[in-house]
Amino acid sequence: MAAYVVANFTITNEAGYEAYRPGVLPTLMAAGAEVLVADYDTKSVEGAAGKVTVIVKFPSRAAAEAWYHSPEYQKVITLRTDNSVGHLTIHDQFVMP
Repeated sequence: MAAYVVANFTITNEAGYEAYRPGVLPTLMAAGAEVLVADYDTKSVEGAAGKVTVIVKFPSRAAAEAWYHSPEYQKVITLRTDNSVGHLTIHDQFVMP
């Protein structure tokens, strides 16, 4: 079953964040992920949301978690976490009962 990583955040230091985009993409491709959404001007219709929303599809939750904890991603993660505020979550695909 597929799993999705959902990130929603606001960039606080554009210069520091700049290297994250080209740094994270090879880690995603190596993990068999597919970027479904990369919106840098998120419009919230309910509640408070950050300006950036990214949704990435992985083959499974295990694949998503393996990517997140991989040495390759850990090399670039601070480019996002040190230069933005928000959250990143992992979700299982919905299966109709």
